[in-house]
Amino acid sequence: MFSKLTSTSRLLVSATLCALALTATPAAASSSPFDGSWSVKIVTVKGTCDSGASVPIRVTNGAIASDLSIVQASGQVTPTGNLTVKVGHGLQNASGVGKLSDTSGSGTWKGGLCSGTWTASKN
Repeated sequence: MFSKLTSTSRLLVSATLCALALTATPAAASSSPFDGSWSVKIVTVKGTCDSGASVPIRVTNGAIASDLSIVQASGQVTPTGNLTVKVGHGLQNASGVGKLSDTSGSGTWKGGLCSGTWTASKN
């Protein structure tokens, strides 16, 4: 799926996948224990997608977003930290599931012919 992408495009796809790891819509109007800055690392387990990218993201009132304007993301984090997300960049799309704690998180993702895992740590 990513074999014809340039290095810049691959970086953007990796960033998209990182945003996938923690993207969510607000669970409530008040602050969430997940609020703050996070670092998300993506690992590709199956396929030829880039692996190892780490991207900073921000969580505010349970809403999680990448600082990269080129990434579209939607999803939800439950009050217990479970999450389901969808992320897109151009024609590339990925989805993921996982769980956050107050300071870390992990889960899995799938997109096109690739899939893998993600881990997150709160800064």
